[in-house]
Amino acid sequence: MKVVLKQDVKNIGKKDEMHEVKDGYARNYLLPRGLAIAADSAAVNEVKTKEAARKHHADEAVAAAEGLAEKLNGQTIVLKAKGGQSGRLFGSVTTKDIAATLAGQGIEIDRRKLSLQVREIKDYGSYTIEAKIAAGVSAKFTLDVQPVEE
Repeated sequence: MKVVLKQDVKNIGKKDEMHEVKDGYARNYLLPRGLAIAADSAAVNEVKTKEAARKHHADEAVAAAEGLAEKLNGQTIVLKAKGGQSGRLFGSVTTKDIAATLAGQGIEIDRRKLSLQVREIKDYGSYTIEAKIAAGVSAKFTLDVQPVEE
């Protein structure tokens, strides 16, 4: 019997997927508990519509991520930080600081999507940063850490 799952079911599938299951399993377990509905023409059509909408939204998200990557790729971002005369910072520059600097320039990226080439940024200078914006979409830019002008 073909059923459309209304919830994730272990060892069967995920929500809004259509699966072939044994008649007794569908009649005695899935249908009475509301985990699935019989796959009639209306249910199949609804699954196809939801899948098309999901694919459309995923394509839009990838297109937006590619636009952001194109905007960010190869750019140099300047970050001002306090430090001593020896060129060492009074702390370190974190991905949170980098994300805040990017947000100040109108580029919204979650700090967890930024990866540093070094473990910590504790000195003034230029560093290469990689932003993994979406699956398969990344951008590399240069972070220039400079002293605060007093």
